[in-house]
Amino acid sequence: MADINAVAKQFTDFYYTTFDTNRSGLSSLYRDSSMLTFEGAPVQGTGAITEKLTSLPFSKVQHKVTTLDAQPSSPSVASLIVSVTGLLVVDDSSNPLQFSQVFQLIPEGGSYYVFNDIFRLNYGA
Repeated sequence: MADINAVAKQFTDFYYTTFDTNRSGLSSLYRDSSMLTFEGAPVQGTGAITEKLTSLPFSKVQHKVTTLDAQPSSPSVASLIVSVTGLLVVDDSSNPLQFSQVFQLIPEGGSYYVFNDIFRLNYGA
């Protein structure tokens, strides 16, 4: 199995750079069986996930990853779980939002695709 921390870092660098510059470019990371749960609302399939991500109500966004953890998610397949926390700067706001996101990555043809994606903003109690 490849070094999962290196895979997780490479994936998240690509994911957040693409999200921040061209959200529609994320469609290649999802499949029709993929599921995104965004703030508690589940969406399934490449088209529906891409539509959700591209219709979010902001024009400029920047992710700043604070923590990145990865674990193997299957004893028989080189899949992995990636947990991310960080700050989200929306439309040049001076008050970044805290977020957490979890991905399950499944190997496919020498690369990985996102099978599960769970995103939450983290608000103070």
